[in-house]
Amino acid sequence: MDRKIYIADDEEAIRKLIRSFLVNEGYEVCDFPDGVSLMEAFEKEEPDLVILDVMMPGVDGFQICAEIRQKSTVPILIVSAKDSPLDRVTGITLGSDDYMVKPFLPLELVARVRALFRRMDMGKRQQNTEEEIRLEYGDLCLDLKTRLVFLKGVEFPLTPTEFDFIVYMAEHRDRAVEKKELLKNIWKFDGYETDTRAVDDMLKRLGKS
Repeated sequence: MDRKIYIADDEEAIRKLIRSFLVNEGYEVCDFPDGVSLMEAFEKEEPDLVILDVMMPGVDGFQICAEIRQKSTVPILIVSAKDSPLDRVTGITLGSDDYMVKPFLPLELVARVRALFRRMDMGKRQQNTEEEIRLEYGDLCLDLKTRLVFLKGVEFPLTPTEFDFIVYMAEHRDRAVEKKELLKNIWKFDGYETDTRAVDDMLKRLGKS
């Protein structure tokens, strides 16, 4: 089944560029000039991935990201001209899974999209004869092959980043893990000194799920 991707960007040329490269890769793409129209479509049918510009008229991409994350685990890729550490931190704090800066190479964007989808369903293309790899902690079970999490036997839906976060915490449960370490290993924010509540906000989202 084709993957469906929604794009919101107020620059028509950017939308057309992203759309053409993703369509050539076999994805089904719907593009929107603003976040409000994207959300109207989202309410009717949830896509497999969302690409958001930040600076859009009306509701900006950060607000749309937060709104989506309140109701869905769909992967979110932010594409923005805003390149400060604070902007990147804001994106991950609100629940985005990746952040690209304009101008960008279209092929790099395609590679980022592929990577997000691989993180979603890693293991589905593997042979059934492979041994299952599971981590179990009380009522929590992490299937590292299919990247699924089960709580008391019931599947617990997570974004790709949330899954990586839980696995990292589980594998290092015998010691205290600093926020700086999590930012470096989960969000790849190496060297940034900007304060962020990304870890705290992710814990809050997981607690509400």
